[in-house]
Amino acid sequence: MKIGFVIYDGMTSLDFIGAYDPLTRLKTMGFLKNVSWDVCAISEQITDDRELAFSPTQVGTPLGRYDLVVVPGGYVTRKIRYEAPFVKWLQTMEPCPFKASVCSGSLLLGAAGFLKGKRATTHPTARVELAEYCAEVVDQRVVDEGSVITAAGVTSAIDLGLHLVEKFAGFDVKEKVRRQMDYYG
Repeated sequence: MKIGFVIYDGMTSLDFIGAYDPLTRLKTMGFLKNVSWDVCAISEQITDDRELAFSPTQVGTPLGRYDLVVVPGGYVTRKIRYEAPFVKWLQTMEPCPFKASVCSGSLLLGAAGFLKGKRATTHPTARVELAEYCAEVVDQRVVDEGSVITAAGVTSAIDLGLHLVEKFAGFDVKEKVRRQMDYYG
């Protein structure tokens, strides 16, 4: 299983790291040996909403080669969902079997066309904007619509990561990862 973690200027780092940590434990804890991942961006240096810098492992690479792509949120999503080059890059994940977002990252999945006819969630302050893109905005921590999974506010990134661990490796593995993370959310 190959995972692509999208990062971009102005993102909320916990949205990225909260999902990254449990998902990468699938490999680091020895549950799924064939798991690999890339941190993907359209520029070589990324700075989050608090000036923390990240260096992606893949720059401008189409996202369709991944089994799962995870898109974080951040207040800047309200602006970049209208930036055609960024949205076109996100649309390259079309062939990807699973697409996931944290917080207002759902606005980006919506702008790319992946939420049509689906239920979705986001941060409470982005629900009005999300309604433009999906069939129903749901007030839940994680909404799993099969191939598209969205998570609510910032801390729900951990919930999303654990949900995806269970989806790909089962409940027992999710519980082992959760306990190792000392997470009781």
